[in-house]
Amino acid sequence: MSRFGDPAFFGDRYAHEYDGHNELDPTPAVDFLAGLVPAGGRALELAVGTGRVAVPLAARGVTVDGIEGSAAMVERMRTKPGGVGIHTVVGDMADLAGLDGPYDLAYLVYNTLFNLPTQERQIDCFRNVARVLAPGGRFVVEAFVQDLTVFTNGQRVNTRALTEDEVRMEYELHDPVAQTVTYQRVTIDATGRTTLRPLLLRYCWPSELDLMARLAGLRLTARYTDWDRSPFTKDSRRHVSVYGR
Repeated sequence: MSRFGDPAFFGDRYAHEYDGHNELDPTPAVDFLAGLVPAGGRALELAVGTGRVAVPLAARGVTVDGIEGSAAMVERMRTKPGGVGIHTVVGDMADLAGLDGPYDLAYLVYNTLFNLPTQERQIDCFRNVARVLAPGGRFVVEAFVQDLTVFTNGQRVNTRALTEDEVRMEYELHDPVAQTVTYQRVTIDATGRTTLRPLLLRYCWPSELDLMARLAGLRLTARYTDWDRSPFTKDSRRHVSVYGR
């Protein structure tokens, strides 16, 4: 568990199955993001992963660079049509070492900012994104809004699948002070073989993200519930936030 802060931790464990379990249609995100990049502009995806968003965005004529903590994830992206064209640095997305910009757009999708395990590292991420953004550039963050009511005594157990051949369970521990949720996804197959898939997320409230942005010299310009620009309300369980330099 001590390796949660390792940028490669998530990708090295999930790269072999990530695309199979991640069936989200990238089109709404790509439509939204492409509209923020001027003709001939450049975009940077933090935690580019296997290129689910970067590859189709590049196909729209946007020059897309990426940074990814896991070389295994990047190798998966390279096997996809167009994946080789995504210039990608293997490194920590909180530091952005080796990426100087300027970029018209930087973006972090699918809760990935929360893979940075501390507030300090999340602040570092905002600061370094601001460093590589062009004047007038945008930083887009897609993330969930943590529902605290799902925990009982700081814990939660979910049955994700239950058949005669397999059981898949998810155990969660919530730390309200650190704002972290530690996950252990446990699979037991028909032979009795047990597989563990650990994960730690450090969630942020939208207002906290806004403060991180201000510390980095960025300002919130828009917030929506989804890529379709539906209004963000008190009942929203996720958000797409746009920050400007």
